[in-house]
Amino acid sequence: MLYVFMAEDQPGTLEQRLASRPAHLERLLALQADGRLIIAGPCPAIDSPDPGPAGFSGSVIIAEFPSLADAEAWAQADPYIAAGVYAKVVVKPFKKALPA
Repeated sequence: MLYVFMAEDQPGTLEQRLASRPAHLERLLALQADGRLIIAGPCPAIDSPDPGPAGFSGSVIIAEFPSLADAEAWAQADPYIAAGVYAKVVVKPFKKALPA
């Protein structure tokens, strides 16, 4: 089943985010290699594709996991959590409607 991960960044954690990004991306690339990643990306803190020092307000990921418990466990192991970047991560089942 698909799950959506909605993460909110702690304010002022851009440096931690950038330092942890390679390990974070490694996990996403592993999901992609397994054919389980639908989409992933950060949410700029300002209305710009390159927010510069304004940083990011969070991230969104949609990926396939065997169960909600597996998806939640994967989310809790994210390097951004260990680095103190994410203040909160919500994981919910997701049903894709479009595009077909």
